[in-house]
Amino acid sequence: MHQEILRQIPKVDRVLAWERMAALVASHPRPELLAAIRSVLERLRVAVRSGASCELSEDNIVSLVNVELDQRGAPSLRNVVNGTGVVIHTNLGRSPLADDAEEAIRRASRGYSNLEFDLSSGERGTRYVHVEGLVCELTGAEAALVVNNNAAAVILALSSLAQGRDAIVSRGELVEIGGSFRIPEVMLQSGAHLVEVGATNCTHARDYRAAINDATALLLKVHTSNFAMVGFTAEVTVEEMSVMGREAGVPVMVDAGSGCLIDLSAYGIAGEPTVRRYLAGGADVVTFSGDKLLGGPQAGIIAGRRDIVAPMKRHPLLRALRMDKLSLAALEATLRLYRDEWRAVRDIPTLRMLTALPADVSQRADRILGMLRRRLPKAVILLKHKGESSAGGGSLPLLRMPTSLIEVRIGDASVQQIEQSLRQASTPVVGRIHRDRFLLDVRTILDHDLPGLSLSLAETAASLTGGNQ
Repeated sequence: MHQEILRQIPKVDRVLAWERMAALVASHPRPELLAAIRSVLERLRVAVRSGASCELSEDNIVSLVNVELDQRGAPSLRNVVNGTGVVIHTNLGRSPLADDAEEAIRRASRGYSNLEFDLSSGERGTRYVHVEGLVCELTGAEAALVVNNNAAAVILALSSLAQGRDAIVSRGELVEIGGSFRIPEVMLQSGAHLVEVGATNCTHARDYRAAINDATALLLKVHTSNFAMVGFTAEVTVEEMSVMGREAGVPVMVDAGSGCLIDLSAYGIAGEPTVRRYLAGGADVVTFSGDKLLGGPQAGIIAGRRDIVAPMKRHPLLRALRMDKLSLAALEATLRLYRDEWRAVRDIPTLRMLTALPADVSQRADRILGMLRRRLPKAVILLKHKGESSAGGGSLPLLRMPTSLIEVRIGDASVQQIEQSLRQASTPVVGRIHRDRFLLDVRTILDHDLPGLSLSLAETAASLTGGNQ
């Protein structure tokens, strides 16, 4: 039976000759169209061999070829509605950019720029000058440097300061973060020799002092990022480490991870030191990310003493790790917003979402529900629930923010069907399933997401109900 059905699947030339294909033949390059037809016909053959029911009419095959062409023509990297409630979602691109940063990218991409050209002298300049002053102004550092991410910043700093020598780290700070990024392996790549001190839960100043010798090049403190230890714990502060560093004549480096530039305790978020506080506490150099709590583009920022940062600016690795002009433009625009804290919290989406009050989130959920209910068919039932959001991105692992959730029900469809259909919609929508409910967290849905969210919900309803809405 399968062989008989397989013989009914037309050849490529026959499909090309169909009258219904004329418009596609006229509007698509022949190689692209041939590839789409072959792909569709092969999928039909696979389906037949598996025993699945297949519609082999001209209308259906042409429709499948249309869909295939659309998918081939669509960009792989697409905008997604983040309904997960994870503000700094690594898999969804971490921090969305402020409007100012987006405009800066547009300007930098349209033509030439003074990326590495000194307009005052008419001679070659350095790309880092565009943000160094801002980083120093906002952190209190003497000098600064930026590379393409914080892992690169850590490797560059360790290679400059401790290659072939010892770097002392608390055993409780030998963390692994997303993508199997492990501090011990990063140190190995940098050429620094890892010296572990203390226990997993407790490290004391005496542990560092006992390990310091003539081979010691660096005392390193690492932000624990995406986990927290509670209970019987002890750690050595940056202030204590700086005293030991001065006594031994070795610098103190802090890998601050997310990199916070404003005191979030004023907004009810405690426990995250600012980069300025680390430097004021005696750290000689601090590295941190640009696309986490800072709310900018992917970047690794190095801030510290001038004599410590200077060798990094001359290091051979720097060219391989440098930032491109578009990210640099976005970072400069983001840093400029921090000159006015109120404006930064208002205009940088990550800060705005993290500091939003539960009452404001609830009111916004009501407005979104009202808008969606007016636009969507009756088959779509939307219900409001209370819930919690998280920071994500290896930041503030214990933080749970009260939020408002929208539960989506569509006819008799299962939550798994709803989740899959929305994820594959024209504007992909990513939410979460909890207790057999498909939920969208309003905190992480941006205003410009709403038209796409509405359209994708309508598409999903039509798909899952067969148009009977």
